[in-house]
Amino acid sequence: MIALLQRVSQARVRVDGAVVGEIGAGTLALVCAERGDSVAQADSLLAKILALRMFADDSGRMNRPLRDVGGGLLIVSQFTLAADTSRGARPSFTLAAPPDEGRRLYEHFVAQARQRHPEVATGRFGAMMQVELVNDGPVTFWLRSQSTEASP
Repeated sequence: MIALLQRVSQARVRVDGAVVGEIGAGTLALVCAERGDSVAQADSLLAKILALRMFADDSGRMNRPLRDVGGGLLIVSQFTLAADTSRGARPSFTLAAPPDEGRRLYEHFVAQARQRHPEVATGRFGAMMQVELVNDGPVTFWLRSQSTEASP
């Protein structure tokens, strides 16, 4: 699985003009399941996201994880993170999990996040979404748990 994390002072997701998910300060996580990904990889990626020290301590150093700062976690599915842009000008999405598999892993990821973190909001899987955010820093990290079929 892949996650693109952004430390935000606020973020929200709209579908058809209506806000479906919103957080104040915290982490926006754009997530993508790749072919061959497993529940164990989803769990591992979530653990990494919750433990990643991307928030400032009292000295201004990135030394505190999301769970310590009490921030929100906004999880948005984004299959385009699996794009292969190595040939030509049109991205290929063959590395992305098929929609049913992607939905299953995304829903598992969200359910586990809700069990492990007090404030979780989401987008809507498969919907055309507008994501608004204020990147704090800017701070952005790209994480990937290796799958069995996708290339590194």
